[in-house]
Amino acid sequence: MTTTHSIRTSIILATSFAALIIGLKLVESLLGLDLYQFGVYPRSPHGLIGILVAPLIHGSWQHVLANTLPTVFLGSLLIYGYPRSRWWALSGIWLLSGLGVWLFARSSYHFGASGITHGMFFYLFVGGFLRRDKRSAALLMLAFYLYGSMLLTIFPRDPSVSFESHLFGALAGSLCAFAFRHWDPKPARKRYSWEDEPDEDDEGFPPGDTSENREKPDQAIQ
Repeated sequence: MTTTHSIRTSIILATSFAALIIGLKLVESLLGLDLYQFGVYPRSPHGLIGILVAPLIHGSWQHVLANTLPTVFLGSLLIYGYPRSRWWALSGIWLLSGLGVWLFARSSYHFGASGITHGMFFYLFVGGFLRRDKRSAALLMLAFYLYGSMLLTIFPRDPSVSFESHLFGALAGSLCAFAFRHWDPKPARKRYSWEDEPDEDDEGFPPGDTSENREKPDQAIQ
């Protein structure tokens, strides 16, 4: 698969998930439904279903917009940059972030894809530091440039916003970045033609040939 094709496919996959969120909200609006009760409700048996479906449910169109844009951008970067670990990472972020909310969050319904988006950001952010290859570093910088504010939104600010989803998404993304840090091959280092040329000095002696072993023009070897 070419790089161009891989990037295009990554964007299509991430956009498809965003389209699913938009489509579900559209159906909810047209039919007059309110799906918030399918969110994660901490420490309640009926709230367990939210671990699977809460990232698809949003309270308003503003909420949808706030999550679908980072879903497209960060999702595209993760899917493109980590071809071997991407689905494991996304599954881990989805399940672990929801489980963390169910275990430790405030007693209220928690829903929306913000846990997933924070998980993807922290996967790219932490993964770039752990792997330290050129591609991972570039993805880290892009993610930080676009959504660096997610480093701060894991802390409580607005009581109506589930910072717990942000926090446990961040923890899940960081954990997955550590667990899968060796899964994806690092890009091959580009070699230049001059690197393969012999490293000879001005007199034409091969590397490693010290002056003591060189034959001098008018002197015998000592």
